[in-house]
Amino acid sequence: MRIARALQAASAAVLLLAATACGSSDPGSGPSAGFDPPDLEAQSTLGPTEGEVNLVAWAGYVEDGSNDPKTDWVSDFEKRTGCQVNAKTAATSDEMVKLMKTGQYDAVSASGDASLRLIASGDAAPVNTGLVLNYADIFGGLKNKPWNSVDGKMYGIPHGRGANLLMYNTDAVKPAPTSWSAVFDDAPAHKGKVTAYDSPIYIADAALYLKSARPELKIQNPYALDQKQFDAAVDLVKKQNADIGEYWGDYLKEISAFKSGNSVVGTTWQVIANLAADEGAKVRTVIPEEGTTGWSDTWMVSAKAKHPNCAYKWLDWIVSPEVNAQVAEYFGEAPANSKSCELTSDKNFCATYHAADEAYWKDTAFWNTPIEQCLDGRTDVRCVPYAKWVQAWTEIKG
Repeated sequence: MRIARALQAASAAVLLLAATACGSSDPGSGPSAGFDPPDLEAQSTLGPTEGEVNLVAWAGYVEDGSNDPKTDWVSDFEKRTGCQVNAKTAATSDEMVKLMKTGQYDAVSASGDASLRLIASGDAAPVNTGLVLNYADIFGGLKNKPWNSVDGKMYGIPHGRGANLLMYNTDAVKPAPTSWSAVFDDAPAHKGKVTAYDSPIYIADAALYLKSARPELKIQNPYALDQKQFDAAVDLVKKQNADIGEYWGDYLKEISAFKSGNSVVGTTWQVIANLAADEGAKVRTVIPEEGTTGWSDTWMVSAKAKHPNCAYKWLDWIVSPEVNAQVAEYFGEAPANSKSCELTSDKNFCATYHAADEAYWKDTAFWNTPIEQCLDGRTDVRCVPYAKWVQAWTEIKG
């Protein structure tokens, strides 16, 4: 098992979007009700395949055996469909958005901090789930969510999901932490050995903590922050910066830091914790009492796709039970297809990643794109858009 996503911090401001209303008030469930993207129609039928498909994807999502001869789910797809796969690996969500705006790519494996931008800008088209046979077996907890749908209309096919966990060194951090205060208000206890995810979306982790720690702020959704709420979250992360040893975007960097003792507490993913423990690090993970943030990736089709039929074939293939199981194990995430759990090589894999445990995901606020139209339903204020989050992250890191 290994993880292949090596994310780097977003460095450039991004285009954010005009929308006319608000999204769901629940960060973890329900469609983005009232959000008003361009009026685009989903493809109604499948036609002849076009001979190729151009994809933008996270590293580890489109493997053809060139990285590992034993890891190849592209070659069989090409043989069965006649669609030659041309894949561009993106390092950040911002890069994915920029690439999709060129119109040169047919589909993208977008995380929640990119998907709403693609929907609202008209770069992603609605998908006809009836043309994706394996959609029927996708876990219900991944369908019609704020980051992949609008008013019940799906804009992609869910690929997988993961939670952002609190990881700690069992020798250095006692008693075992139960709150995100371990990396925020109590971070000075481990000054210089606290780590955090290197991305503007991490500001939402601070907002999630403040939702409980400072109820007077009335934060309902960590991706829907008015100026006062946003300033409080930014101030908290700026304060935390004094205790940060290093931010991580590359999973190898975090594993190394926990093995050496340079990091003893911070945010992580389940696969990183597993690998760190396998390599001798004395670590454990917990979902703190405040809940957590998380990510869910969605395969979306470009509104300008030149090879839409091959794109739909790819969407169906990548979430088919066997392939989705392979991707999930290689990448280190909970698969989206409910039948994949029977096909993983590690029969405990889905239990480890809580694939079918909807109660586990109940308090997970999955990444979404902050926009001015507040995603928590408020209409009397404007929320801080993602471009401002990018600017603030640059200031936080100095």
